Amino acid sequence: MLIPTTLGTLFATYPIYATVIGTVAYAYVVKKLQAKLRNRNPNRLPLPPGPKGYPIIGSVLQVPHKNPWLVYDQWFKKYGDMVYFEALGQPFLVLGSLKRTNDLFEKRSSNYSDRLRLPMLIELMESDFNFAMQPYGQWWRRHRRLFNEHFHRKAIANYLPIQLHETRVLLQRLLFSPEGFMKHIELAFGATIMTVAYGIKVKESGDPYLATGHESLNGLAAAGIPGSFLVDMIPSLKYIPSWFPGAGFKKKAAHWRKVNEDLAKVPFKHVEQEMEKGDAVPCLTTALIEGLPDKRDPSYAEARKIAENISAVSYVGGADTTVSTVQAFIMAMVLYPEVQKKAHAELDAVLGGKRLPDFDDRPSLPYINAMVMESMRWNQVTPLGMVLLHIQVVHKYSH
Repeated sequence: MLIPTTLGTLFATYPIYATVIGTVAYAYVVKKLQAKLRNRNPNRLPLPPGPKGYPIIGSVLQVPHKNPWLVYDQWFKKYGDMVYFEALGQPFLVLGSLKRTNDLFEKRSSNYSDRLRLPMLIELMESDFNFAMQPYGQWWRRHRRLFNEHFHRKAIANYLPIQLHETRVLLQRLLFSPEGFMKHIELAFGATIMTVAYGIKVKESGDPYLATGHESLNGLAAAGIPGSFLVDMIPSLKYIPSWFPGAGFKKKAAHWRKVNEDLAKVPFKHVEQEMEKGDAVPCLTTALIEGLPDKRDPSYAEARKIAENISAVSYVGGADTTVSTVQAFIMAMVLYPEVQKKAHAELDAVLGGKRLPDFDDRPSLPYINAMVMESMRWNQVTPLGMVLLHIQVVHKYSH
Protein backbone atom coordinates (compact mmCIF):
# COMPACT_ATOMS: atom_id res chain seq x y z
CA MET A 1 0.00 0.00 0.00
CA LEU A 2 3.03 2.30 0.42
CA ILE A 3 3.73 2.77 -3.29
CA PRO A 4 0.17 3.72 -4.38
CA THR A 5 -0.11 6.11 -1.42
CA THR A 6 3.21 7.74 -2.21
CA LEU A 7 2.34 8.12 -5.90
CA GLY A 8 -1.05 9.56 -5.04
CA THR A 9 0.54 12.16 -2.78
CA LEU A 10 3.16 12.97 -5.40
CA PHE A 11 0.59 13.48 -8.18
CA ALA A 12 -1.64 15.58 -5.93
CA THR A 13 1.23 17.81 -4.84
CA TYR A 14 3.02 18.05 -8.20
CA PRO A 15 0.50 17.62 -11.06
CA ILE A 16 3.30 17.94 -13.58
CA TYR A 17 4.51 14.46 -12.61
CA ALA A 18 1.15 12.98 -13.53
CA THR A 19 1.24 14.77 -16.89
CA VAL A 20 4.78 13.64 -17.71
CA ILE A 21 4.29 10.03 -16.62
CA GLY A 22 0.94 9.86 -18.44
CA THR A 23 2.50 11.16 -21.64
CA VAL A 24 5.36 8.67 -21.45
CA ALA A 25 2.97 5.80 -20.77
CA TYR A 26 0.75 6.87 -23.68
CA ALA A 27 3.73 7.00 -26.07
CA TYR A 28 4.91 3.60 -24.88
CA VAL A 29 1.50 2.00 -25.44
CA VAL A 30 1.15 3.57 -28.89
CA LYS A 31 4.59 2.31 -29.90
CA LYS A 32 3.80 -1.19 -28.67
CA LEU A 33 0.46 -1.32 -30.49
CA GLN A 34 1.97 -0.03 -33.73
CA ALA A 35 4.71 -2.68 -33.59
CA LYS A 36 2.11 -5.34 -32.86
CA LEU A 37 0.00 -4.31 -35.82
CA ARG A 38 3.02 -4.33 -38.16
CA ASN A 39 3.95 -7.84 -37.06
CA ARG A 40 0.37 -9.01 -37.46
CA ASN A 41 -0.08 -7.70 -40.99
CA PRO A 42 3.43 -7.10 -42.39
CA ASN A 43 2.21 -6.64 -45.98
CA ARG A 44 -0.31 -3.94 -44.95
CA LEU A 45 -3.11 -5.85 -46.64
CA PRO A 46 -6.65 -4.47 -46.27
CA LEU A 47 -8.67 -5.75 -43.35
CA PRO A 48 -12.42 -6.49 -43.37
CA PRO A 49 -14.67 -3.55 -42.41
CA GLY A 50 -16.00 -2.99 -38.93
CA PRO A 51 -16.46 -0.43 -36.15
CA LYS A 52 -13.42 1.85 -36.03
CA GLY A 53 -13.36 2.61 -32.34
CA TYR A 54 -10.98 5.08 -30.73
CA PRO A 55 -7.20 5.49 -30.49
CA ILE A 56 -5.52 3.06 -28.06
CA ILE A 57 -8.71 1.49 -26.70
CA GLY A 58 -10.13 0.58 -30.12
CA SER A 59 -13.72 -0.68 -30.03
CA VAL A 60 -13.63 -1.80 -26.40
CA LEU A 61 -16.62 0.43 -25.58
CA GLN A 62 -18.61 -1.10 -28.44
CA VAL A 63 -17.91 -4.77 -27.69
CA PRO A 64 -21.28 -6.24 -26.66
CA HIS A 65 -21.46 -8.11 -23.35
CA LYS A 66 -25.22 -8.81 -23.32
CA ASN A 67 -26.95 -10.63 -26.17
CA PRO A 68 -23.87 -10.13 -28.37
CA TRP A 69 -25.36 -12.09 -31.27
CA LEU A 70 -27.96 -9.34 -31.73
CA VAL A 71 -25.28 -6.65 -31.93
CA TYR A 72 -23.17 -8.73 -34.31
CA ASP A 73 -26.23 -9.30 -36.48
CA GLN A 74 -26.63 -5.53 -36.83
CA TRP A 75 -22.93 -5.23 -37.67
CA PHE A 76 -23.27 -7.91 -40.37
CA LYS A 77 -26.08 -5.92 -41.97
CA LYS A 78 -23.91 -2.82 -41.95
CA TYR A 79 -20.43 -4.19 -42.73
CA GLY A 80 -21.01 -7.58 -44.35
CA ASP A 81 -20.45 -11.14 -43.17
CA MET A 82 -16.87 -10.55 -42.02
CA VAL A 83 -16.49 -7.90 -39.31
CA TYR A 84 -13.11 -6.85 -37.96
CA PHE A 85 -12.50 -4.83 -34.83
CA GLU A 86 -9.85 -4.28 -32.20
CA ALA A 87 -10.21 -3.81 -28.46
CA LEU A 88 -7.20 -2.64 -26.47
CA GLY A 89 -4.90 -4.02 -29.12
CA GLN A 90 -6.64 -7.40 -29.30
CA PRO A 91 -7.91 -8.11 -32.84
CA PHE A 92 -11.15 -9.98 -33.58
CA LEU A 93 -12.79 -11.23 -36.73
CA VAL A 94 -16.47 -12.14 -36.42
CA LEU A 95 -17.96 -14.38 -39.11
CA GLY A 96 -21.62 -13.95 -39.99
CA SER A 97 -22.41 -16.61 -42.59
CA LEU A 98 -22.10 -20.33 -43.10
CA LYS A 99 -20.03 -19.73 -46.23
CA ARG A 100 -17.39 -17.64 -44.42
CA THR A 101 -17.28 -20.07 -41.51
CA ASN A 102 -16.84 -23.03 -43.87
CA ASP A 103 -14.17 -21.18 -45.89
CA LEU A 104 -12.01 -20.54 -42.83
CA PHE A 105 -12.75 -23.31 -40.33
CA GLU A 106 -13.26 -26.20 -42.74
CA LYS A 107 -11.31 -25.47 -45.94
CA ARG A 108 -8.43 -23.79 -44.09
CA SER A 109 -8.63 -25.59 -40.78
CA SER A 110 -4.85 -25.98 -40.58
CA ASN A 111 -4.58 -22.19 -40.27
CA TYR A 112 -7.55 -21.48 -38.05
CA SER A 113 -8.32 -24.55 -35.92
CA ASP A 114 -7.61 -23.03 -32.55
CA ARG A 115 -9.17 -21.08 -29.71
CA LEU A 116 -8.74 -17.53 -28.58
CA ARG A 117 -6.63 -16.98 -25.52
CA LEU A 118 -9.17 -16.36 -22.76
CA PRO A 119 -7.23 -15.52 -19.57
CA MET A 120 -10.33 -15.18 -17.40
CA LEU A 121 -11.95 -18.43 -18.48
CA ILE A 122 -8.89 -20.66 -18.85
CA GLU A 123 -5.99 -19.24 -16.87
CA LEU A 124 -7.89 -17.83 -13.89
CA MET A 125 -11.05 -19.95 -13.72
CA GLU A 126 -9.29 -23.12 -14.96
CA SER A 127 -12.15 -24.11 -17.24
CA ASP A 128 -9.78 -26.05 -19.48
CA PHE A 129 -11.21 -29.32 -18.19
CA ASN A 130 -13.66 -28.59 -21.01
CA PHE A 131 -11.67 -29.57 -24.09
CA ALA A 132 -13.91 -27.36 -26.23
CA MET A 133 -11.96 -24.48 -24.67
CA GLN A 134 -8.51 -26.01 -25.07
CA PRO A 135 -6.08 -24.83 -27.77
CA TYR A 136 -5.58 -27.13 -30.73
CA GLY A 137 -2.81 -29.64 -30.13
CA GLN A 138 -1.93 -33.08 -28.81
CA TRP A 139 -3.59 -32.52 -25.42
CA TRP A 140 -6.84 -31.52 -27.15
CA ARG A 141 -6.64 -34.48 -29.55
CA ARG A 142 -6.29 -36.95 -26.68
CA HIS A 143 -9.42 -35.55 -25.06
CA ARG A 144 -11.34 -35.51 -28.33
CA ARG A 145 -10.36 -39.07 -29.18
CA LEU A 146 -11.37 -40.47 -25.79
CA PHE A 147 -14.65 -38.55 -25.77
CA ASN A 148 -15.54 -39.86 -29.21
CA GLU A 149 -14.93 -43.45 -28.11
CA HIS A 150 -17.85 -43.15 -25.69
CA PHE A 151 -20.16 -40.76 -27.56
CA HIS A 152 -19.98 -41.71 -31.21
CA ARG A 153 -23.19 -42.51 -33.06
CA LYS A 154 -23.31 -46.21 -32.23
CA ALA A 155 -22.24 -45.75 -28.60
CA ILE A 156 -25.25 -43.51 -27.92
CA ALA A 157 -27.48 -46.60 -28.02
CA ASN A 158 -25.97 -47.66 -24.67
CA TYR A 159 -27.57 -44.66 -22.98
CA LEU A 160 -31.09 -44.97 -24.41
CA PRO A 161 -32.53 -46.98 -21.47
CA ILE A 162 -31.40 -44.27 -19.04
CA GLN A 163 -32.95 -41.55 -21.20
CA LEU A 164 -36.20 -43.49 -21.49
CA HIS A 165 -36.41 -44.05 -17.73
CA GLU A 166 -35.78 -40.41 -16.84
CA THR A 167 -38.29 -39.27 -19.49
CA ARG A 168 -41.01 -41.41 -17.90
CA VAL A 169 -40.16 -39.96 -14.48
CA LEU A 170 -40.35 -36.46 -15.99
CA LEU A 171 -43.83 -37.20 -17.30
CA GLN A 172 -44.96 -38.21 -13.82
CA ARG A 173 -43.64 -34.98 -12.33
CA LEU A 174 -45.36 -32.94 -15.06
CA LEU A 175 -48.61 -34.79 -14.43
CA PHE A 176 -48.68 -34.06 -10.69
CA SER A 177 -47.21 -30.53 -10.67
CA PRO A 178 -47.22 -29.02 -14.18
CA GLU A 179 -46.59 -25.52 -12.81
CA GLY A 180 -43.04 -26.59 -11.95
CA PHE A 181 -42.19 -27.69 -15.48
CA MET A 182 -39.00 -25.59 -15.66
CA LYS A 183 -37.47 -27.27 -12.61
CA HIS A 184 -38.74 -30.68 -13.70
CA ILE A 185 -36.96 -30.39 -17.05
CA GLU A 186 -33.70 -29.29 -15.44
CA LEU A 187 -33.88 -32.17 -12.96
CA ALA A 188 -34.70 -34.73 -15.65
CA PHE A 189 -31.74 -33.95 -17.87
CA GLY A 190 -29.39 -33.34 -14.96
CA ALA A 191 -30.36 -36.78 -13.60
CA THR A 192 -29.91 -38.35 -17.04
CA ILE A 193 -26.38 -37.11 -17.61
CA MET A 194 -25.28 -37.76 -14.01
CA THR A 195 -26.40 -41.37 -14.40
CA VAL A 196 -24.69 -41.69 -17.77
CA ALA A 197 -21.46 -40.04 -16.65
CA TYR A 198 -21.12 -41.16 -13.03
CA GLY A 199 -23.88 -43.66 -12.26
CA ILE A 200 -25.06 -41.26 -9.55
CA LYS A 201 -28.73 -40.91 -8.67
CA VAL A 202 -29.42 -37.26 -7.90
CA LYS A 203 -31.75 -35.93 -5.22
CA GLU A 204 -35.21 -34.62 -6.06
CA SER A 205 -34.25 -31.19 -4.76
CA GLY A 206 -31.10 -29.47 -3.59
CA ASP A 207 -28.72 -31.95 -5.20
CA PRO A 208 -25.11 -30.75 -4.64
CA TYR A 209 -23.82 -32.22 -7.90
CA LEU A 210 -26.43 -30.44 -9.98
CA ALA A 211 -25.90 -27.20 -8.05
CA THR A 212 -22.17 -27.33 -8.79
CA GLY A 213 -22.87 -27.99 -12.47
CA HIS A 214 -25.27 -25.06 -12.74
CA GLU A 215 -22.80 -22.70 -11.06
CA SER A 216 -20.02 -23.83 -13.41
CA LEU A 217 -22.27 -23.12 -16.39
CA ASN A 218 -23.05 -19.68 -14.94
CA GLY A 219 -19.33 -18.97 -14.89
CA LEU A 220 -18.94 -20.19 -18.45
CA ALA A 221 -21.79 -17.94 -19.59
CA ALA A 222 -20.31 -14.93 -17.78
CA ALA A 223 -16.74 -15.32 -18.99
CA GLY A 224 -17.21 -17.18 -22.25
CA ILE A 225 -17.77 -14.07 -24.37
CA PRO A 226 -14.41 -12.50 -25.24
CA GLY A 227 -14.21 -9.03 -23.79
CA SER A 228 -16.56 -9.68 -20.88
CA PHE A 229 -13.63 -9.07 -18.55
CA LEU A 230 -10.86 -6.56 -19.15
CA VAL A 231 -8.23 -9.19 -18.35
CA ASP A 232 -9.09 -10.91 -21.64
CA MET A 233 -7.87 -7.80 -23.48
CA ILE A 234 -5.00 -7.01 -21.11
CA PRO A 235 -3.77 -10.46 -19.99
CA SER A 236 -1.11 -9.00 -17.70
CA LEU A 237 -3.93 -7.89 -15.37
CA LYS A 238 -4.15 -11.48 -14.17
CA TYR A 239 -1.04 -10.83 -12.09
CA ILE A 240 -2.46 -8.00 -10.01
CA PRO A 241 -3.47 -8.97 -6.43
CA SER A 242 -7.13 -9.54 -5.66
CA TRP A 243 -7.13 -6.71 -3.08
CA PHE A 244 -6.15 -4.14 -5.68
CA PRO A 245 -8.93 -1.64 -6.61
CA GLY A 246 -10.79 -2.84 -9.67
CA ALA A 247 -9.59 -6.44 -9.29
CA GLY A 248 -12.99 -7.85 -8.37
CA PHE A 249 -12.66 -10.22 -11.32
CA LYS A 250 -9.96 -12.09 -9.38
CA LYS A 251 -12.44 -12.94 -6.61
CA LYS A 252 -15.01 -14.10 -9.16
CA ALA A 253 -12.38 -16.19 -10.89
CA ALA A 254 -11.32 -17.78 -7.58
CA HIS A 255 -14.93 -18.71 -6.86
CA TRP A 256 -15.53 -20.28 -10.26
CA ARG A 257 -12.12 -22.00 -10.17
CA LYS A 258 -13.20 -23.79 -6.97
CA VAL A 259 -16.54 -24.66 -8.56
CA ASN A 260 -14.81 -26.13 -11.63
CA GLU A 261 -12.42 -28.10 -9.45
CA ASP A 262 -15.34 -29.58 -7.50
CA LEU A 263 -17.21 -30.31 -10.72
CA ALA A 264 -14.35 -32.34 -12.14
CA LYS A 265 -12.92 -33.99 -9.04
CA VAL A 266 -15.68 -34.70 -6.52
CA PRO A 267 -17.96 -37.06 -8.52
CA PHE A 268 -14.97 -38.75 -10.18
CA LYS A 269 -13.43 -39.47 -6.77
CA HIS A 270 -16.80 -40.78 -5.57
CA VAL A 271 -16.89 -43.32 -8.40
CA GLU A 272 -13.31 -44.39 -7.64
CA GLN A 273 -14.26 -45.03 -4.03
CA GLU A 274 -17.38 -46.94 -5.04
CA MET A 275 -15.31 -49.11 -7.37
CA GLU A 276 -12.89 -49.91 -4.56
CA LYS A 277 -15.84 -51.09 -2.45
CA GLY A 278 -17.36 -52.99 -5.38
CA ASP A 279 -20.54 -50.87 -5.32
CA ALA A 280 -20.06 -48.71 -8.42
CA VAL A 281 -22.83 -48.52 -11.02
CA PRO A 282 -21.51 -49.17 -14.55
CA CYS A 283 -21.21 -45.82 -16.32
CA LEU A 284 -18.88 -43.68 -18.40
CA THR A 285 -16.52 -43.03 -15.49
CA THR A 286 -16.19 -46.68 -14.50
CA ALA A 287 -15.30 -47.48 -18.11
CA LEU A 288 -12.73 -44.67 -18.18
CA ILE A 289 -11.16 -45.78 -14.90
CA GLU A 290 -10.99 -49.41 -16.05
CA GLY A 291 -9.13 -48.22 -19.15
CA LEU A 292 -6.42 -46.39 -17.18
CA PRO A 293 -2.86 -47.72 -17.11
CA ASP A 294 -1.37 -49.15 -13.94
CA LYS A 295 -0.81 -46.55 -11.21
CA ARG A 296 2.92 -47.23 -11.38
CA ASP A 297 2.97 -46.34 -15.07
CA PRO A 298 4.51 -42.88 -15.71
CA SER A 299 1.56 -42.02 -17.97
CA TYR A 300 -1.03 -42.73 -15.26
CA ALA A 301 -1.35 -39.18 -13.91
CA GLU A 302 -2.01 -37.64 -17.33
CA ALA A 303 -4.38 -40.44 -18.35
CA ARG A 304 -6.36 -40.06 -15.13
CA LYS A 305 -6.58 -36.28 -15.61
CA ILE A 306 -7.96 -36.72 -19.11
CA ALA A 307 -10.50 -39.29 -17.87
CA GLU A 308 -11.56 -36.90 -15.11
CA ASN A 309 -11.98 -34.09 -17.65
CA ILE A 310 -14.01 -36.27 -20.05
CA SER A 311 -16.47 -37.21 -17.32
CA ALA A 312 -16.86 -33.57 -16.29
CA VAL A 313 -17.31 -32.21 -19.80
CA SER A 314 -19.90 -34.91 -20.49
CA TYR A 315 -21.97 -33.52 -17.65
CA VAL A 316 -21.49 -29.88 -18.68
CA GLY A 317 -22.32 -30.69 -22.30
CA GLY A 318 -25.54 -32.52 -21.47
CA ALA A 319 -26.97 -30.73 -18.46
CA ASP A 320 -27.96 -27.43 -20.02
CA THR A 321 -28.25 -27.55 -23.82
CA THR A 322 -31.06 -30.11 -23.97
CA VAL A 323 -32.89 -28.30 -21.19
CA SER A 324 -32.98 -25.12 -23.27
CA THR A 325 -34.25 -26.96 -26.34
CA VAL A 326 -37.09 -28.66 -24.45
CA GLN A 327 -38.08 -25.37 -22.85
CA ALA A 328 -38.22 -23.82 -26.32
CA PHE A 329 -40.37 -26.74 -27.48
CA ILE A 330 -42.88 -26.16 -24.67
CA MET A 331 -43.07 -22.48 -25.56
CA ALA A 332 -43.76 -23.45 -29.18
CA MET A 333 -46.61 -25.74 -28.12
CA VAL A 334 -48.17 -22.89 -26.13
CA LEU A 335 -47.84 -20.47 -29.04
CA TYR A 336 -48.98 -22.92 -31.73
CA PRO A 337 -51.62 -25.29 -30.24
CA GLU A 338 -52.67 -26.45 -33.71
CA VAL A 339 -49.21 -28.02 -34.12
CA GLN A 340 -49.60 -29.79 -30.79
CA LYS A 341 -52.95 -31.24 -31.96
CA LYS A 342 -51.34 -32.65 -35.12
CA ALA A 343 -48.56 -34.23 -33.07
CA HIS A 344 -51.08 -35.73 -30.67
CA ALA A 345 -53.05 -37.16 -33.57
CA GLU A 346 -49.91 -38.79 -34.97
CA LEU A 347 -49.13 -40.36 -31.58
CA ASP A 348 -52.67 -41.72 -31.28
CA ALA A 349 -52.50 -43.16 -34.80
CA VAL A 350 -49.22 -44.98 -34.08
CA LEU A 351 -49.73 -45.99 -30.45
CA GLY A 352 -53.49 -46.34 -30.33
CA GLY A 353 -53.59 -44.49 -27.01
CA LYS A 354 -52.49 -47.68 -25.22
CA ARG A 355 -48.85 -47.01 -24.35
CA LEU A 356 -46.11 -44.41 -24.23
CA PRO A 357 -43.75 -44.03 -27.19
CA ASP A 358 -40.16 -45.28 -27.11
CA PHE A 359 -37.16 -44.97 -29.42
CA ASP A 360 -38.35 -47.80 -31.66
CA ASP A 361 -41.33 -45.65 -32.67
CA ARG A 362 -39.26 -42.84 -34.16
CA PRO A 363 -39.42 -44.05 -37.79
CA SER A 364 -43.23 -44.01 -37.53
CA LEU A 365 -43.42 -40.46 -36.20
CA PRO A 366 -42.19 -38.18 -39.01
CA TYR A 367 -44.19 -35.14 -37.89
CA ILE A 368 -42.83 -35.31 -34.34
CA ASN A 369 -39.30 -35.84 -35.65
CA ALA A 370 -39.73 -32.67 -37.70
CA MET A 371 -40.90 -30.83 -34.56
CA VAL A 372 -37.75 -31.90 -32.74
CA MET A 373 -35.55 -30.59 -35.54
CA GLU A 374 -37.49 -27.34 -35.70
CA SER A 375 -37.13 -26.86 -31.92
CA MET A 376 -33.35 -26.93 -32.31
CA ARG A 377 -33.44 -24.52 -35.26
CA TRP A 378 -36.07 -22.10 -33.98
CA ASN A 379 -34.39 -20.96 -30.74
CA GLN A 380 -30.78 -22.01 -30.89
CA VAL A 381 -29.11 -22.95 -27.62
CA THR A 382 -25.87 -21.27 -28.70
CA PRO A 383 -26.83 -18.38 -31.00
CA LEU A 384 -23.21 -17.22 -30.89
CA GLY A 385 -20.63 -19.93 -31.50
CA MET A 386 -16.98 -19.53 -30.59
CA VAL A 387 -16.15 -18.23 -34.04
CA LEU A 388 -14.35 -15.13 -32.87
CA LEU A 389 -11.12 -15.57 -34.77
CA HIS A 390 -7.81 -14.21 -33.61
CA ILE A 391 -6.61 -12.07 -36.46
CA GLN A 392 -2.89 -12.85 -36.15
CA VAL A 393 -3.21 -15.00 -39.27
CA VAL A 394 -5.59 -12.80 -41.24
CA HIS A 395 -2.87 -11.90 -43.75
CA LYS A 396 -2.81 -15.57 -44.79
CA TYR A 397 -6.50 -15.37 -45.53
CA SER A 398 -6.04 -12.13 -47.49
CA HIS A 399 -3.54 -13.84 -49.73
